[in-house]
Amino acid sequence: MTDFESLRRLTEAVEIAGADIAPTYAEYVQLAFAIATDCGEAGREFFHRLCRVSAKYQREHAERVFSNALTTRHGEVHLGTVFHLAETAGVNLSKENMADNRENTKNTENTPSKNLTHARVYNKVDDDAPDESEELLNGSEPNQPLPTFPDADWPKILLLIMSYATSPMQRDIMLLGALTAMGASMERYVRCPYAGKYQSPCLQSFIVAPSASGKGILSLIRLLVEPIHDELRQQVAEGVKAYKKEKAAYDVMGKDRAKVEVPQMPKNKMFLISGNNTGTGILQNIMDANGTGLICETEADTISAAIGSEYGHWSDTLRKAFDHDRLSYNRRTDQEYREVKKSYLSVLLSGTPAQVKPLIPSTENGLFSRQLFYYMHGIWAWVDQFESGEADLEAIFTGIGMEWKQKLDLLKEHGLHTLRLTDEQKQEFNALFSDLFFRSGLANDNEMSSSIVRLAVNACRIMAEVAMLRALECDYPYQFQNYSSPLLTPDKEIAADNIKDGIITRWDVTITNEDFEAVLGLVTPLYRHTTHILSFLPSTEIKHRANADRDALFALLDTQFTRAQLLDQAALMNIKPNTALGWLNRLIKKGLISNADSKGIYTRTHVRVC
Repeated sequence: MTDFESLRRLTEAVEIAGADIAPTYAEYVQLAFAIATDCGEAGREFFHRLCRVSAKYQREHAERVFSNALTTRHGEVHLGTVFHLAETAGVNLSKENMADNRENTKNTENTPSKNLTHARVYNKVDDDAPDESEELLNGSEPNQPLPTFPDADWPKILLLIMSYATSPMQRDIMLLGALTAMGASMERYVRCPYAGKYQSPCLQSFIVAPSASGKGILSLIRLLVEPIHDELRQQVAEGVKAYKKEKAAYDVMGKDRAKVEVPQMPKNKMFLISGNNTGTGILQNIMDANGTGLICETEADTISAAIGSEYGHWSDTLRKAFDHDRLSYNRRTDQEYREVKKSYLSVLLSGTPAQVKPLIPSTENGLFSRQLFYYMHGIWAWVDQFESGEADLEAIFTGIGMEWKQKLDLLKEHGLHTLRLTDEQKQEFNALFSDLFFRSGLANDNEMSSSIVRLAVNACRIMAEVAMLRALECDYPYQFQNYSSPLLTPDKEIAADNIKDGIITRWDVTITNEDFEAVLGLVTPLYRHTTHILSFLPSTEIKHRANADRDALFALLDTQFTRAQLLDQAALMNIKPNTALGWLNRLIKKGLISNADSKGIYTRTHVRVC
C-alpha cells in the first residue's frame, strides 16, 4: 500500500471518529511536516481534512503552514508521526492494516481521554467526579468557540477605537473596554430609568484569557480617560501648593489664628483608582471624587490580593457601587465619619482563568452576577506583530482621549441626560430577556438567574451610553430646533419660558433603532461567555451544569430533529456522542423535548431549550 493510500484511509478513519489529532500548535506543525515529507503537494487536501475536525481550524492559516512545510521539509518527520498522533487521540489503527479502519474506529468515542491537568474545566468542579455523559473541556477552552459580537454601525468614536484591533475577539474587548471606560466618565450625567431607579452607564467588565493571548491591548483603553484623571491630579497639585502657602502663613500668625479658619488640605481627587488599595483607602478615593471613578487593572489578582489582605475586604464596596448605593465609613480616631450618597464606580479587569476564582469564589458571591464577562481563547497561530507598522498606538489613543474629554465637558455643561425608550423598544427588550431567562433556567436552574437580571441592567446602561455617543456626533447636538428628528430634546417638565431662554438642565435622549438593535446584539454572546466562566466556579445549587457548548448545540438544531442529526451536529462541533446524548436525555426528563416518535423524530416543547 502506498503512502498516499495509507494517508487517505487514515484520514477517513479520523473523520469517522471526529478526533482532533493535532490539538496543540506543535502537533499541528508536526502533522504538516509529516504529510509534506512523504506525500508532497498531493497531501495538502488530506492535511486540511485532518485539521478541520478541530474548532480552531482556519483554512487560510492551514494553507500557509502546509506551504511552508513543503518548502522546508524535515526529513526525520514521516507519516508514522501522523499515525502516532491519531493513536494518541484515540483512533487505534496501524499503517499495515488500514483496510479495517472503519471497525478500528467505530468505538473511538469511548476511548479514555488524556490525563487531566489543573487547568482542565468541566461542568462540575473541585472534588466532584465528572458524570460519564459529560464531556471534559480541554484546559479552559470550550470545545465550540464562543460567539463574537455581531457587526454593527456603532458611533464613530467606538468604530475608531475598534479599528486598531487585530482580530474579531480583540475588537470585542476593545468595544467592551471602551464602553466601560467612557461610561465611567459619564457617571451621573447620563442615565436610564429601569427597575424603579435611574441607572448610569457604570459597568464592571472582566476579560478572561490565557496568558499572552492578546488581551494586553486593553492597556490602550486606559489612555481614553487619562486626560480626565490628569486634569484632576493637576487640580490637586495646585490645591496642595496653595494649601502649603496658606498653612505656612497661618502657622506664623500667633494670637491672630483665632480670628481665621484653619486651612484645609484639598481632597485627593482622582478618576483612575488603584486596585492595590485598602478597604478604607478605596472608600476615601471614591468619596474624594464625589462617588465617581474607574478601577482599571490588567491583572485581576491585583484586586483579589488587595481584597484578601488584612486591611482589604472591600468586595462589598464593588457590589454596592454597581447599584449606585450609598458608601460610608466611620473611624473612632477623631470621630471621623464620611459618606457619599450615590456611587458611580466602574471596573475594567483582565486576567487569566486561574485569576477568576480568587476574586469571585463562587456564584453566591454577588460579584459574579454583576460582571460583564468575555472569554478570549488562547493563541492558536503566530500573529505578525509588525503588521501595524510603526504607528504609536499610545499617542493615537491619547489623542482620542483628548477629543473625548472635550465632548464630555460639553455633556456635563448641559446637565442630566435621560434615555427614553419607546414602547416598541421596551417590548422587544422584555421579549429577549424573557426568553433568555427561560433558557438559563433550563440549563442551570437558578445559578444564572441573577446574572440575567443584571445583564438586563447593564444592557440599559450601555443603551444610554451609546445613545449619548451618537447624539454627540452632531455638530451642534443641543440645538434641537435645527433637526427634524433630534436625539436630544428638553425634558418634558422643563418650563416653556426656560426653553425659550435656553435654560435647559435636563435632556431626554432617544436611541436610534439601529443602535438599540446593536446593543441587544451583545446580550446573547455575553450570556454565552458568562455561562462558560460559570464552569470555572464551584457548583452551589445543582449537580449538573451545562457548559457553553450545550447551548450552542441545541440552538443549531431545528424544532424537530433525529438522533442522527443531533450526533452529526455534535460531531461538527467536536462534542462527543455520549455527551450529546446525555444532554438530550436530561432535556427529555425535564419535559423540554419529547421522546422520539415512530419515525425517530424528537420535538422541542419550547423553541429554545437551553
